Amino acid sequence: MSTESTTAPPARGTAPKGERIADWADGRLGIYSLAKANMRKIFPDHWSFMLGEICLYSFLILILTGVYLTLFFHPSMAEVQYHGTYVPLQGQMMSEAYRSTLDISFDVRGGLFVRQLHHWAALVFLAGMFMHMMRVFFTGAFRKPREVNWVFGVLLLFLGMFTGFTGYSLPDDLLSGTGLHFMEGAILSIPIVGTYLSFFLFGGEYPGHDLIPRLYSIHILLLPGIMLGLVVAHLILVFYHKHTQFAGPGRSNKNVVGMPLMPVYMAKAGGFFFLVFGVLAVVAGVASINPIWAFGPYRVDQVAAGSQPDWYMGFAEGLLRIMPGWEINFWGHTLAVGVFLPLAAFAVVLAVIGVYPFLESWVTGDQREHHILDRPRNVPTRTAFGVAWLTAYVTAMIAGGNDIIATHLHLSLNSITWFSRITFFVGPVVAFAVTKRICLGLQRRDRDKVLHGRETGIIKRLPHGEFIEVHAPLSQEQLHTLTAHEQYEPAKIGPARDGNGVERRITRSQKLRARLSRAYYGADGQIAKPTAEEYKKITSGHGHH
Repeated sequence: MSTESTTAPPARGTAPKGERIADWADGRLGIYSLAKANMRKIFPDHWSFMLGEICLYSFLILILTGVYLTLFFHPSMAEVQYHGTYVPLQGQMMSEAYRSTLDISFDVRGGLFVRQLHHWAALVFLAGMFMHMMRVFFTGAFRKPREVNWVFGVLLLFLGMFTGFTGYSLPDDLLSGTGLHFMEGAILSIPIVGTYLSFFLFGGEYPGHDLIPRLYSIHILLLPGIMLGLVVAHLILVFYHKHTQFAGPGRSNKNVVGMPLMPVYMAKAGGFFFLVFGVLAVVAGVASINPIWAFGPYRVDQVAAGSQPDWYMGFAEGLLRIMPGWEINFWGHTLAVGVFLPLAAFAVVLAVIGVYPFLESWVTGDQREHHILDRPRNVPTRTAFGVAWLTAYVTAMIAGGNDIIATHLHLSLNSITWFSRITFFVGPVVAFAVTKRICLGLQRRDRDKVLHGRETGIIKRLPHGEFIEVHAPLSQEQLHTLTAHEQYEPAKIGPARDGNGVERRITRSQKLRARLSRAYYGADGQIAKPTAEEYKKITSGHGHH
């Protein structure tokens, strides 16, 4: 007969309370195993990666301040008489939405500060997304496996713009009413269904009585909910995929060089959040924005002088001002080409930006995963496209403020409009050519630095009288950085007949892909980087001093 001894479990309460809570949570949620696998995840350290963090922190500030503002805002278009603190508007008739916004600004403790913090955070949120996406675009961080994350970013940018528009329309002041006129004209310009959409949105004839409540629901529930889901999905994919990093010694597509998430990165991220919060709080406290009491309540028959949308809507406003007021009449209907075409172009531009990763992948035929970022100079065509788009964007923004520019700089409004129209088409072409030449020039300079070293400024005279400049050799780290990039070969259509002499069927898509590939990676699209044989020949003393 054998006996089996067992060790009795420790008495209840002998372990520290924090450890007992952790054991309880881990036994039900698996927190320990999840944290052990992910809390030591490595993140690279580069200043440009903070642009995405600024977007995230601004979004959190928007949620916090938005919750506070919803406690005091009344989304109603019912007419009331004002008897509040702001004396110049005493006794005037206005909507309840406008009155509650005045009450927030003058009577709620900290209301004006929170309202301005909310507005400034929205501007920084969209500016951060814009800059973050430019960083991703110019460095090629959108390539496989991050194409879906790029699409999420484009959707977040579009939804952020629309959320901002619905937000500054809520106070129902004269400035936001001018923006609503803009939206009404855009909706009415849609062929066939424009009038029906307008009736549905405004609840009848413009401006109706249902717009503010509907915009309120869209602004605080629908759009933020979708954006929050996209942000979470975006962060999950960032965490799931290895983080991108710039080329350097020891860095490859199979590893990540940087600091662990816990405790280094989390500490830095927490400090950066409070830094962003503090800067926005200072700006909101000292810089007035959207002073609705200066504009007055919205009236259908009035327009605010010198009205301008927030910067992120300046592109759409500029397209409308550039476009001539063309109309087409047929079968008793009027097609407002001057309004519909610019808005359609705006939507097409966003769609092209969204599908660009798939387009470039199709042109290169590259289906590998990429975790090493490109230097913009090493992809001249892509960089030139980005600068050309930025040129068109800035030109449209100038056109969107043509009246302000004309009045403040004492210039002709007509001259500014025509300058914008010409520059909108000519400027991107010139910017594309100049940017591409600059990138190719920088590639040539990098090639010379690899082969001949860095200029030291020291002049040396040789025994036979020749003067030369002494070049210092580059370090192995610098050599790796300048030569780590890949160079694609242009796609080729191939012979017209196969090995059996049968004529091959060449499709239009194959021809188009070959042309685009030559434009991207042909002789005029990149400078061949130095080979190992060239470097050995130069450094061995043959062909240079």
